[in-house]
Amino acid sequence: MKTCFRLCVFITLLFSGHSSPIAPPAGEDQDTLAENYLTRLYGLPKQPEQSPGSSVGERRSSAVSLRLKEMQQFFKLKVSGKLDQETLEVMKKPRCGVPDIKAYSTFAGDYKWKKHQLTYRIENYTPDMSVAEVDDSISRALKVWADVTPLRFTRIYSGTADIMISFATGDHRDGYPFDGPNGFLAHAFPPFEGIGGDAHFDDDETFSYRSPQYYNLFLVAAHEFGHSLGLEHSQDPGALMYPTYVYRDVDRFVLPRDDVNGIQSLYGPNNDVNTDDSKPTPPVTPNTCDPNLVLDAVTMLRGEIMFFKNSFFWRSYPLSANVEQQLIKSFWPEAPDNIDAAFESVMQDKVFLIKGEKVWALYGYDMVQGYPKSLSMFRLPKNVRKIDAVLYKEDSYTILFFVNNKVYSYNEGIRRMDKGFPKPVEEVFPGMTGKVTAAFQYRGLNYLFSGSKMFEYGSYNNKLFRVLNNNYFLPCK
Repeated sequence: MKTCFRLCVFITLLFSGHSSPIAPPAGEDQDTLAENYLTRLYGLPKQPEQSPGSSVGERRSSAVSLRLKEMQQFFKLKVSGKLDQETLEVMKKPRCGVPDIKAYSTFAGDYKWKKHQLTYRIENYTPDMSVAEVDDSISRALKVWADVTPLRFTRIYSGTADIMISFATGDHRDGYPFDGPNGFLAHAFPPFEGIGGDAHFDDDETFSYRSPQYYNLFLVAAHEFGHSLGLEHSQDPGALMYPTYVYRDVDRFVLPRDDVNGIQSLYGPNNDVNTDDSKPTPPVTPNTCDPNLVLDAVTMLRGEIMFFKNSFFWRSYPLSANVEQQLIKSFWPEAPDNIDAAFESVMQDKVFLIKGEKVWALYGYDMVQGYPKSLSMFRLPKNVRKIDAVLYKEDSYTILFFVNNKVYSYNEGIRRMDKGFPKPVEEVFPGMTGKVTAAFQYRGLNYLFSGSKMFEYGSYNNKLFRVLNNNYFLPCK
C-alpha cells in the first residue's frame, strides 16, 4: 500500500447558473468567513501572536490586512487590505483548497515525475456513470497532458500504479475526508514517493459524461491530473488549472496555452507529434494590453460595462479602476462563446446576447427561460442572418443594428422597424467609415468600436468628438 503523505491539493468544482457566491455556513459572519478563508489559503495564523507593546487585536488586524492584500493581488482585485464587497464575493465562491500563493503550500520545493512512462489504475467506479464512460473520461483526461508532453500513460488493473484513481465518500483514510455534496469534489497529490500522484473523487457529488448539468468527470479529472503531474493553480481565468471549475464543450476541448506552457516547463514538448496545421491552436486568454485587441461586443448591465471577446468577458465598474475577467460559461453555461453583439434593453431590464440568428437573454446575471429565440424577433429582414454590433439608445428606446456598412433602426416601444432604414453607417454616424464591431451608450455618449479603435459620438446629434483606443475603458495591467 502507498504510505500517506500530507495532502496539499484539493479541487473544488463550481457548477451553477453562474459563478454566484455561496452563503457562508450557518452562524458564520463575514469576518469569520474571511478569516477562515485566509487561514486556510493564505497562511493567516489561527492564533494571534503575542507581542510586547501591541495589543492582540491590533496584531490580528494587521495580519488579516496583509493576507487580504495577497489574496486581492492574486485575484487581480483592488489591493486595499480591506474586506470590500468584491473581495468577499470572491471568497464566497466554491473553489480549490490549495493555497494560491506557493509560500503557503504544505509542500516544500518543486515536484515532478523523474520518468516519462507512468501507470494509472482505476480502483473503483461511481454509480453515476457506466464503467465505459468512466474509463473513457479518465483516458481522455490523461491524454490532454500526453498530447503536449513526452509523458505516456499505461493502465494497469492490479498492484500499485503511479496514479491511483478512486471514488470515495467521507473519511477515506488519507487524512482528508470529503465533506459531502457540494463541497470539495476531489483532491490529488503532486508527484512524490508514496501517495504522490493519486487522485480521489468525492462520490457524494454527481458526475456526468456529457451533461453540463452535473460535474463533468473529464474536466474534473483533467484538472486533477494537472496537480498529479506537478502543476499548481494558475491566475489565468481561462486556464484549466484556474482554481474554480467551469463547464466547457468537452467535444471541442483544447488545452489552453497557459496550461501547455506550464506543463512543458516541467517536462518539455511532445516531440513525437508531427506538425499539423489542422490541429486546433491552444486558446490564449485575451489581454487588455494587446494593442490589436478587437472586441466582439460591449454592453451595459445595470451600471456595469461588459466587454466580450472569444469565450471571455470583462466586468468594469464605473467607480473602480479594476476590471474582472471571467469565462462566459463560468457565469452562463448555456450562453454561447464568440458572440456577435450584445445590448442592454432599459425598457425590458434585460441584456440580449446575439450569435448568428439566435438571441439569448439575461435578467441580471440569470439566463431568461424560453431563450434562445430567433433574430427575427426584432423584425429584421429575412436576409439579415448576422449582426456586427448593436447600439441601444436609452432616450428613445431605439435599437440600432449594424450589418456590414448599413444601420437598421428598431423601435422597441412599438416593436417595428423605423421607416427610411437601413441607411449607410456613415450617413448616421459621420466619420465612421470602417466596419462597426461593437457599440454601447454610456453617460449620454455613443461609443462605436471599429477594429482596435473606438469612436465617441454625441447621443443627440451623432457628432464625432474623439477617436480613442478600444482599451479606453479597459485599462492595460
